Amino acid sequence: MPSALLGIDIGTSGCKALLISTDGEVLAAHTAHYGLAQPRPGWTEQDPQSWVDGAREAVTAVMRQCPDSELLCIGLSGQMHGLTPLDQDRQVLRPAILWNDQRNAAEAADITEQAGGLQALLAQTGNRMLVGYTGGKILWMQRHEPDLYRRLRYVLNPKDYLRLVLTGEVATEVSDASGTGLFNTMKRSWASSLIERVGIDPALLPPCFESHEISGRVSASGAALFGLPPGTPVAGGGGDSVIQTIGSGVISPGELQTTIGTAGILAAALDAPSPSPDGRIQMFCNVGPSKWHAMGVSLNAGGAMGWFRSVMRGLGHDALDFDTVVAAAETSQPGARGLLFLPYLNGERCPHPDPDARGAFVGLTARHTAGDLARGVMEGVVHAFYDMRTLMQPMGISGRLIKASGGGARSALWRQIQADLFDCDVVTTEGAAEGAAFGAALVAGVGVGVWKDVVEASATIRELTREHADGAAGAVYRKAHTIYRGLYPALSESFCALNDPVFADR
Repeated sequence: MPSALLGIDIGTSGCKALLISTDGEVLAAHTAHYGLAQPRPGWTEQDPQSWVDGAREAVTAVMRQCPDSELLCIGLSGQMHGLTPLDQDRQVLRPAILWNDQRNAAEAADITEQAGGLQALLAQTGNRMLVGYTGGKILWMQRHEPDLYRRLRYVLNPKDYLRLVLTGEVATEVSDASGTGLFNTMKRSWASSLIERVGIDPALLPPCFESHEISGRVSASGAALFGLPPGTPVAGGGGDSVIQTIGSGVISPGELQTTIGTAGILAAALDAPSPSPDGRIQMFCNVGPSKWHAMGVSLNAGGAMGWFRSVMRGLGHDALDFDTVVAAAETSQPGARGLLFLPYLNGERCPHPDPDARGAFVGLTARHTAGDLARGVMEGVVHAFYDMRTLMQPMGISGRLIKASGGGARSALWRQIQADLFDCDVVTTEGAAEGAAFGAALVAGVGVGVWKDVVEASATIRELTREHADGAAGAVYRKAHTIYRGLYPALSESFCALNDPVFADR
């Protein structure tokens, strides 16, 4: 009977389950899709039951494909920063507030002030309290939903809610805990004094484990619900933005990972904690116990491409799928004939922590084509990555190689733009194509001794494609980037003014 490891990823738009062998080969994969709610502008929520239903569908599908496999361990991953509030009976109190929700700007600012200012906060956690982090959401619920808050007994991130349903255990692990903004990433423990100072009961937060540690076993009810063997160990897992780097093989310094999903992420692995001087680069605990993770997160990457496609479809271009947009962009040229795109369509987190930021095309002329606009969108996302790279340099982070992941990485053009602007090779790997679920399965293998550590596990990763830098195109991009970097400072006051309620939907 062949042995297998199961990775489950609770994403924003769906749940992916993945079975791999003990040599890292993908045996089966399935994604179940679900929706989200946006009850007000800037708010995003999800019913946690949709995660359970999606996980049941995905897990059932992959286990059906490999009925003779012996399941050794389960690893979990999921969208980070979410607030899943539970009462004393562990029942959901309200829809979960998601990572890209922008409602808690005032609370995030108040936590920073109560910590003693930005530098004092960085000394306690290694991170800013960014809008969207779980800590600000807890305070928002305390202030705006006091009746529900009085009943609040547990706060879990999405993947940890799935762990509860699977195993009956309330727990988290260091990478997801890092994304609450209430975790001391240098000491790999809850920032207890900060938590108490801002008026949050520390008992609301779950016990925290290292990512590879076994934090539960499939319960009788979990076995019945998911069709899994009872007693199967469940590893701590990891937040998706962190754990997917091991799926690309990025676990040691010197390499960068870019992820073009709904959001855009530039990430690097560290052997020692190194907080960003101004906190704009996030520093989290990595999924190895002696590893850390630095990343910049743009709220707008593949989501910007999706917006562009939807707008063009609204103008009558019904067949405008991803490949069609890329083909249109290929008719343009590096620099999109002097057209720049700021991708801040949903506010921004990095390089500019500004929920009021807006997107913009700058440099439009009558000669620009739809292909130029399409290429401008793709280049704008990469310019945002390059901004993040500049912020990483004072942390001692360099990148001799980029490993590209996420849905956007299937575009050779998008990979080539990265290679040209960053002046390095860009590769894709077999594991990265499978996303965070693959990383979760690898971490599960470490948890039960298939691999001694995450470095050994990452050695199973195989390269698929490689793009080399084009020097001439790179010179154009870097000249364009100099202009691009000046646009946000020049426009930020206008962005803020455009958020006046007078312009709101009526």
